[in-house]
Amino acid sequence: MTSADPHAWFPQFYGNPAIRTLASACRWTISGQIGGETPGDPTKPPKRKVPIDVRHQLNGCTSSCQHAGPLRGAFALDETCLLTLDELTTAIPNAANNAFYLQAQTDGLLVLDIEADCPPGTATGLLRLPGSLYSELSMSGRGFHLVMPLPKNFYDFPVAAGKRVLREEHGWYELLLDHWTTFTREPVPDHMVAHLNAATSAPATASIEDLYAQLAVNAIESSGASASAVDTAEDMPDIPYSKAIVEQTLASARHQLRVPGDFNHDMSRWEFSVLASLYGWMRTQLRAYSALGVEYSAGETTWLLYKAALDVIPARPKHHERRNGRPFLLDRAAALVADREARSSSTD
Repeated sequence: MTSADPHAWFPQFYGNPAIRTLASACRWTISGQIGGETPGDPTKPPKRKVPIDVRHQLNGCTSSCQHAGPLRGAFALDETCLLTLDELTTAIPNAANNAFYLQAQTDGLLVLDIEADCPPGTATGLLRLPGSLYSELSMSGRGFHLVMPLPKNFYDFPVAAGKRVLREEHGWYELLLDHWTTFTREPVPDHMVAHLNAATSAPATASIEDLYAQLAVNAIESSGASASAVDTAEDMPDIPYSKAIVEQTLASARHQLRVPGDFNHDMSRWEFSVLASLYGWMRTQLRAYSALGVEYSAGETTWLLYKAALDVIPARPKHHERRNGRPFLLDRAAALVADREARSSSTD
């Protein structure tokens, strides 16, 4: 044990099985202050706390770097800017926090973020939620983070499944699905739990499935994107690194894919979940190759996703039908890519 050993300081975090399942993903960094260094100087952008480009920080910032302040924000969600948890812990053992970009459909987990102004009765009910895998105080010291398994009914609500965040109508809590989470690693103190329990007799929320359904039914289709918005060639074009991207996506995704029985053998719903999971893993591969100077269009991404899907989705008669002038499954892939790309540029 060294003089700076975060495993000893935060054993509940670093030893937690759910956190360990996320540890190998190269989506970890630290949330830090970036922006202008001079308070009140109108020529400087205001400081804000955001996940930083930790690789840039570790490699050293030179005078040629064009960003305000000593830190640069993370602009990519992969090894371009980020680290695995173990790499981060080794490189910066005294980090003030650990920030992680969660991709629920890839990671199989989501985060319930309970805000500091959530009424005690509601907060208590949520803290009693069965199945919580990890809990901690938020950065305010008055809110909470709970890591939960992906709800079994997740894909029953396709619009909600494509959202980055599902918020309660008052803003008291939200489910983070494709979003940054800044882990403080500070466990919820027993005295705080006792205080909340004494302040209310609110029952526990029945299940994460119930909570998700309550928020998911209010999710509104907002992207306006459709399969017809993606132009795909009649035949698969020559796409750089296509074979490697498809193979690496499948190698990463196979162990995460759900089975038709999870959807009462509703094959359309199951196929949607497979496409969504494959897309989550493929996005990491596309970013890696984009760093080499290759840009992938929505149509090319659709073809890659379709090729990966053909490897894991068995053929059925419906696949011989055509939609928007292309094979049914290719069109389903196009619909998902159109939706995800539209959402990635939105702020919902």
